[in-house]
Amino acid sequence: MCGKLDELAKKITEASKSMELANPDAGLSLINRVVNSIVEIVGVTVLSSIVVVVFVNAVGRYALNFSFPWAEEFVQMSMPWLAMTGVFLSVRRGAMIRIDYFFEKIPQRFQAAVAIFGYMMNIAILLGLAYVSLDFVMLFGGDVALYVEVPTGWSTSALVCGAAGAAMAYFAEFFVLWRNKQLSLKRGDAET
Repeated sequence: MCGKLDELAKKITEASKSMELANPDAGLSLINRVVNSIVEIVGVTVLSSIVVVVFVNAVGRYALNFSFPWAEEFVQMSMPWLAMTGVFLSVRRGAMIRIDYFFEKIPQRFQAAVAIFGYMMNIAILLGLAYVSLDFVMLFGGDVALYVEVPTGWSTSALVCGAAGAAMAYFAEFFVLWRNKQLSLKRGDAET
């Protein structure tokens, strides 16, 4: 019994590794791979910048008794860009958290309607967030950060770009599923 469990655990570990190390953009068109690569480069650049600034500031503070006053502000202003690149890529790659357990409990004939409603709600909420964020950027985006001396709109505009981009990604996914007849309100056509 213990040997079978160990074997099962090894298979699960191997499957997990292969899923995690697989190219998430395999099989996508060139334009989709380019868009995802550009957003990945932005995200990796932002994350790398944050890590370097935090590391250099920590070494300076504890080894040299000197810290950069702008470091914390830079990290705070970079975080929205990091978060929004992650949200955008999660939507594009279908990695957003969803609860399939409850969806599968819905009778088959209602699943397409629930899926369409879910897509529309996601799109509406993200566009609402983009609109509110744009309003915020228009009101307060011209304020200049104290140490970095960059308009705060540079940071908060990430919410506009990320929310609008994620909404477009949801819409594109919805459109592809609908066009391929995987989302249809006709009885028997729902394969979601």
